[in-house]
Amino acid sequence: MKRFRWFVIIFLGVGVLMLFGALALWNKTRGFLARAHQASGTVVELIEVRDKEGSSTWKPVVAFTASDGRKTRFTDSVSSRPAAYDVGEAVTVLYLPGEAGEAHIKGFSSLWLGTTILGGLGVIFSGIGAGIVFAMRAGEKKKHYLLAYGNAIETELQGVDRNTSIEVNGQHPWRISSQWLDPKTQMVRIFHSENLWFDPSSFIKRKKVTVLLDPGNPKRYHMDISFLPEIEP
Repeated sequence: MKRFRWFVIIFLGVGVLMLFGALALWNKTRGFLARAHQASGTVVELIEVRDKEGSSTWKPVVAFTASDGRKTRFTDSVSSRPAAYDVGEAVTVLYLPGEAGEAHIKGFSSLWLGTTILGGLGVIFSGIGAGIVFAMRAGEKKKHYLLAYGNAIETELQGVDRNTSIEVNGQHPWRISSQWLDPKTQMVRIFHSENLWFDPSSFIKRKKVTVLLDPGNPKRYHMDISFLPEIEP
C-alpha cells in the first residue's frame, strides 16, 4: 500500500511539474509576442531529424530580412511528418531585433505546440493522480465509518485472487473474496477485501470473515481484515 501511495504521489508530482513547465512556456511565448517584430520570410531548406526508431521528421529553415536590413536564417523549433512547409514557401516570421536566435514562424505549432502538449500531459497526469488520491481518501473515510457504525455479518471465506483491474509496476494486487446468503432476498452476495500488496493466503487460518454493511446502504461494505499482519515499511 505504501508503495502504491508513493507511485501516486510521484504521478501527481510529475503532472504538477508539467503544468508549471507549461505555464512557464506560455509566459515566455507571451513575452516574446509582446516584443516581436514581423517580417516576410521564405523556407529555404528542410532539415531531416531522425529519432531512435529511425523515423524521420523535417524542420524548416527560414530566411528573412530584418527591419535593419540584416539577412537572417533560423531553424524552426518544430519538426513534423510530413513536412509542414515546402522549400520556397513564403511564411510570416516573428523575431526579436538584435537576437537572431529568437525567431519563429508565425503559426500555432511554432508558438504554442510545446505549451499545449506539456499542459495537456500535465492535466492528464495530475488529474489521474488527484483522482486516485481522492478515491483513496474516500475509501479510508468509508472504512472508518463502517468500522464504527456498520452492521457486522459473518461471511464464508472463498479464497484469494488477483485484482487484474489494477496494475502497478507490472503487478496486480491480491484481494480476499467471501460470500453470504442474504436472508431477506435469498440471494448470494460476493464480497472483496481492499487491495493487498502481498499474498495473504498463508496468513488466513479461518473459514469465515466479518463484513460490515452500511445501515443506510447495504451495497456499501467493508471487509474486516485486521487479522492479517501489516507489511513492514
